[in-house]
Amino acid sequence: MAANNSGQTRETFSSLFGVVMTMIGVAVGLGAFWRFPYMVGRFGGSAFVLFYMLITLFIGIPALMAEWTLGRYTQRGTLGCFEKGGFPGGKWIGFFLFGIVVFATGYYSNVVGWVAFHGLGQFLKALHLELNAAAILPPQEGFNPTSFLLQILMTASVIFSCGMVLLKGLRKGIEKTSQWIVPLVFGFLVILILRSVTLKGAGEGIRWFILKFRWSELTPGVMAAALGMAFFCLSLGGTFMVMYGSYLDKQTRIPRNAVIIGLGASLAGILAGLAIFPAAFSFGLEPGSGPGLIFMTLPKTFALMPLGWVFGVLFFAGLFGIAYLSDVAAFEVLVGGIIDNTNIPRKKAVFIICGSVFVLSLPPMINNRIFIPWDLAFGSGMQALGSLLAVITAVWFIKKSQALRELAAGTDKPFPRALYWWMRIAVPLAILLVGINWILESVFKIKAIG
Repeated sequence: MAANNSGQTRETFSSLFGVVMTMIGVAVGLGAFWRFPYMVGRFGGSAFVLFYMLITLFIGIPALMAEWTLGRYTQRGTLGCFEKGGFPGGKWIGFFLFGIVVFATGYYSNVVGWVAFHGLGQFLKALHLELNAAAILPPQEGFNPTSFLLQILMTASVIFSCGMVLLKGLRKGIEKTSQWIVPLVFGFLVILILRSVTLKGAGEGIRWFILKFRWSELTPGVMAAALGMAFFCLSLGGTFMVMYGSYLDKQTRIPRNAVIIGLGASLAGILAGLAIFPAAFSFGLEPGSGPGLIFMTLPKTFALMPLGWVFGVLFFAGLFGIAYLSDVAAFEVLVGGIIDNTNIPRKKAVFIICGSVFVLSLPPMINNRIFIPWDLAFGSGMQALGSLLAVITAVWFIKKSQALRELAAGTDKPFPRALYWWMRIAVPLAILLVGINWILESVFKIKAIG
């Protein structure tokens, strides 16, 4: 436990293992399992992977350090951290980003429900029962009552289970759950990789994914996409990581842990790719099939494998577990925000947030004409904006001596000044590039890069 700036007792992580498992669970989410593989497929394979790793190392990890610094220094999450960090209008920035998380958590919980339903479909195959898992996906347009009702059922189940973990708090709920789920997920991935790479013709998929690199493929468009992917996979956005940073005690070494989490999140993406692409190439399926890669292409792959249902269950169970932890993190940003800024107890805050998120999950269930703009508005672009504001607050508005003290805590060595200035100049510029590119492409439909 630790006391925050107002003198209130604030729960902290119980161990280094708990910190690492929880933070990896937050960072990985659907980014590594869902978005990373389809982005690799869309942007041509190994060139994207290489640049993504470089961006994670030189931009993503320093940005993560800044978000944790902001959270630990202010002892606040999204609501309160910008104001206490000294950013002009910080109170209103916090409210704005808090609202974004409320809306985003609704549609994200829907996707976690889709994953759970697909896992159920794979399991029922073992019992020779057919379940059309795609029936849960929202239609392109119009209204499908079957899809809507299935989504209500699965999303309500996901939100309820998140609430049960949140009621137990940080150590007994979030940290303990992460310590079980994250190792299991990585174990499932290893099993899937061993099966995938031993399929006939899998070698071509491996070469395409990580070995077949050409400098000509490293276009500005690929680099911009890799930059955005790094922020997505590390859950940067002035929200999740700031809140979890506020739970770090003063002996936790921010730089070391940021490197561990950054490399762990990247490793998860690489492992997911090794589980997916060798199998896709083996069965002649299209690796660049877009966002539907795991929901449409992979079930076809599993159907063609001997005992494919086993690997299907393992994959979707792992995907659900890691996506679930990110969903819990989103809820904790909201619950923690209420607890930090009101006298409302945790139990009541959990009920309020779960109910509110469920109501806001309903509109994007209707069809993709609502879901996709919802995702673009409250997901991708806002992550870049939130992370930019968090980094600027941490390294420009918090006094330099205080920021350096937070970054060097837990060790006798001073934080490298060169890295601090890198965080002040290069990291914000890189995030700004992602944000501008997103606005031009998503809002104005102008392809600025590539």
